[in-house]
Amino acid sequence: MEIVGGFEMTEEECLTPKHEECRIPAASVCPPPPRKKKSERRMKPEPPKKGYFQPPDLETLFAMGPRPEACA
Repeated sequence: MEIVGGFEMTEEECLTPKHEECRIPAASVCPPPPRKKKSERRMKPEPPKKGYFQPPDLETLFAMGPRPEACA
């Protein structure tokens, strides 16, 4: 019989250490998940006092010209 690090070692059998310092510690309780921060209430922006820009002819701004055809 041989003593290594406070444990008895025999050639015939191996034993699991049973000292308190060798035991796996008990599972600890996980902390709660983080909470969302409260959002600040934001006021809607007021519309401009002079009104929004109205182009004279909005459809001419976005009109599509004729598309060139590919040569065959």
